[in-house]
Amino acid sequence: MAGAGGGYVEMLRTRHAARLLTGTLVGRLPNATAALAIVLFVRAEGGSYTLAGALSAVYGVANAFGQPLLGRAVDLFGQPRVMLPSAVLAALGMTLFAVVGLDPLPLSYFAMIIAGFFTPPLEGGLRALWPSVLKSEDDIHAAYSLDAIAQELIYVVGPLIVIRIVGYWSEAGALFVLSVLGLIGALAVVTSPPSRKWRSESREAHWLGALRSRGLLVLLGAFFFIGSALGSIAVAAVAYGDGHGGDDIASYLLSALGVGALIGGSIYGARQWPGSPEQRLRVLVGGLALGYLPLLLMPGVVAMTILAGVAGVFLAPSLACAFVVVDRHAPRGTVTEAFSWLVTSFGVGAAIGTAFVGPAVEHGGARAGFMVAVGGGVAALLVLVLARRSLGAPAARSTVVARSENDRNGAVEPGFSAGHQA
Repeated sequence: MAGAGGGYVEMLRTRHAARLLTGTLVGRLPNATAALAIVLFVRAEGGSYTLAGALSAVYGVANAFGQPLLGRAVDLFGQPRVMLPSAVLAALGMTLFAVVGLDPLPLSYFAMIIAGFFTPPLEGGLRALWPSVLKSEDDIHAAYSLDAIAQELIYVVGPLIVIRIVGYWSEAGALFVLSVLGLIGALAVVTSPPSRKWRSESREAHWLGALRSRGLLVLLGAFFFIGSALGSIAVAAVAYGDGHGGDDIASYLLSALGVGALIGGSIYGARQWPGSPEQRLRVLVGGLALGYLPLLLMPGVVAMTILAGVAGVFLAPSLACAFVVVDRHAPRGTVTEAFSWLVTSFGVGAAIGTAFVGPAVEHGGARAGFMVAVGGGVAALLVLVLARRSLGAPAARSTVVARSENDRNGAVEPGFSAGHQA
């Protein structure tokens, strides 16, 4: 069996591939680090964890509403005409929050709404671009797998960037820099030839769009709870750091979570696995839920960092598998919207988790915060298990990858195409 690494290198050598992947990762930094950056900024301004959680929740909910709407607009009008204006507005919203602070508070909430709602749907846009850029199905599968692994880099690098900027400048400075980086990343994507030329395939006129797929709805429900677990961990990590040495400790835990995801994704993408993607997803999410349990022990910093790494091992594999499930269940012509709904379910879950974990930490400390994460992981697994019939055979054939009937029946996943089985 050929290693996944060779496939990744070959894929990245394709013209525009590295630029699109890098631009998407940089462009997603504000969104990926928002929970930590907002908490640190609010605390520096004298606000409570509850207020920090509320502002993060508003950002997350606004983002969750904006992603599918912007994704549908991209499917209808193309990427540059939607993503570039939204990226500018998102950067302006975050900048306004950094300037205003917490007074007046209504304006702070308004800034969070603007910054969250207009975050460009770069994730869904990238996955929609891969078939037009790579052409080969083997390369497209490798891209999906590498996409799941590479996006974990922002969870490794992102917290470190935030903490370093805070140390060298300020919490407000971190918000400024992240806004600029987000805009630069979006520009790199939307000014590329593949983004400017891309057009979605024709779609059936239906007001539900991608949401008319029952399988997709089940997947979104599960990832809502996974998002709530990750959102709660961000705040719980800050609370843990307050009792064990400060903000640097929180960045270590969140970075370790990302490193664990990188390791897990690399292992997962290096070989083929039995069963359908839907079956595999239940196993992977089960491992994700189990990985959160040891965090409740709350040992010393070194041991806790290791446990955080273990907790992240199943994250990237779960995402890689979920990308394939979305591909298999998304109705024709809704590719960007379908992937954006996955981002939305994540965002809403993270927002709700952040909102719940704030009061939990205030009353029960960091352990209560990690308990919220455990509950989210268990709930995600229950959704997949209880609704396994709805998430069985795809309700409709997606057009992200033009699979043959044999590929579909064989449940090919990213990184598991014929070229990787040799």
